[in-house]
Amino acid sequence: MTSDRFKAMVVSEGPDKTFSRQIRQRSVSDLPPGDVLIRVRYSSLNYKDALSATGNRGVTRNYPHTPGIDAAGAVVESASPAFSEGDRVLVTGWDLGMNTAGGYGQMIRVPAEWVVPIPAGLDEKRAMALGTAGLTAAMSLYHLQGRGISPEGGPVLVTGASGGVGSLAVALLAKAGYEVAAVSGKPEAADFLKKLGAGTVLGRDAVEDNPGRPLLKGQWSGVVDTVGGPMLAAAIKSTRQSGTVTCCGNAASADLPLTVYPFILRGIGLLGIDSQNCPRETRSILWDKLAGPWRIDTLDALAETVALTELDPHIDAILAGRKQGRAVVDLDAA
Repeated sequence: MTSDRFKAMVVSEGPDKTFSRQIRQRSVSDLPPGDVLIRVRYSSLNYKDALSATGNRGVTRNYPHTPGIDAAGAVVESASPAFSEGDRVLVTGWDLGMNTAGGYGQMIRVPAEWVVPIPAGLDEKRAMALGTAGLTAAMSLYHLQGRGISPEGGPVLVTGASGGVGSLAVALLAKAGYEVAAVSGKPEAADFLKKLGAGTVLGRDAVEDNPGRPLLKGQWSGVVDTVGGPMLAAAIKSTRQSGTVTCCGNAASADLPLTVYPFILRGIGLLGIDSQNCPRETRSILWDKLAGPWRIDTLDALAETVALTELDPHIDAILAGRKQGRAVVDLDAA
């Protein structure tokens, strides 16, 4: 790679309205304006990346486009006094990889507000094993603790536990001393989830909703929900008095078939988790926790490293709900 040219995945729309992905050489001059130019070493694969990579205009309006909502690397140039050449930094969320050329390119240029220093205790690769999924899981734990949900209060349920956010939530909660009940539709994921710290692994049918009942037996002091729909409704109905449920996804459904009774009879709190637009100050707090007291010892067990050229089957798997754990993308791998 010369100083101006770099490798990137480019998703293009053909004349027949189908989309294709190629690895191409691009120029820094192709990048949008911004305060900080970053040489990307690692990115990661998220559900939103898979949607962008397959032409979903709900995520990305205009093509050709380079996906990748996560990126970690070193500053090349900065117009902001907050950053200097060589600083190790990461970017997650905001508009990166959606309508701004993203982390599946070896160079990105973004506003300084999007950029967070990589704290001591993390390197670029480990930061991307966490990425948006890790930040989302950390926000969920942060808000559970802020609502007074402690390990002494009883078990915490994690839905979609074998996915990116879910698996990291299991590991984070276990690290923080919580008893974790993990829900997964993949029976083969049980050993994987127990290695991450889950005390109990449940099939989806064990948390199935009963639409005719406004409340179910209270079992959970807290819930980290990653899937939405009937599973989220069932989790809310089975949360104990004054419990808290966090919600960050809609892979199952965007609908929530529920009455107000869990909220007005049990005082349940439902908190939405929006890591995309999380303020930079909060991001810094959470990344410091992920590098320090919340450092996940089992991170290597839930992340595999792939090259840009190896992403296609992983994109297919995450869209089909078959992806387990996290895929870290090495931008320098052949």
